[in-house]
Amino acid sequence: MTRILFYDTYALIEIYKNSPNYEKYKEVSKILLNKLNLLEFSYFLIRENKRNEVQDIFKRLLRFNVDYDEEVLIEAAEMKFKLLKQRLSFVDCIGYILAKRHNAKFLTGDENFRNMENVEFVK
Repeated sequence: MTRILFYDTYALIEIYKNSPNYEKYKEVSKILLNKLNLLEFSYFLIRENKRNEVQDIFKRLLRFNVDYDEEVLIEAAEMKFKLLKQRLSFVDCIGYILAKRHNAKFLTGDENFRNMENVEFVK
C-alpha cells in the first residue's frame, strides 16, 4: 500500500533544514501539499535570504500540489471556528481537510495538531 502524506509548511521547512527527525520524510511514496504551503515556504526562503532558491524549489514542489474547491474552504472555515482556542491558521486547516479527503496523513510539528486524528506529528 502506498503511503500518502500531506506536508504542511512546518514539515517542508524542517526537511529543508535537514532536521534529523524529518530525514525519513525525504523519501515518502506520495507527497501532497497545496499552493498556500508553497506561498508560506517561499516566504520562509525569502526571510532566510534564500531568494535565489525560491523559483527552483517552487517549480520542483508544484507537482505535488492538490487543488481544492469552495467546499474545502467552507470546511476549513468551520474547522478554524470549531477549534478557535487553538488559533489554527487557515492554511493549516485547508491542508488538514485536504489530507483527509485524499486519505493522507497530515504531517506537521505544529503543537496544535499533536493529538488530532489523521495527523503524523513530528517535532
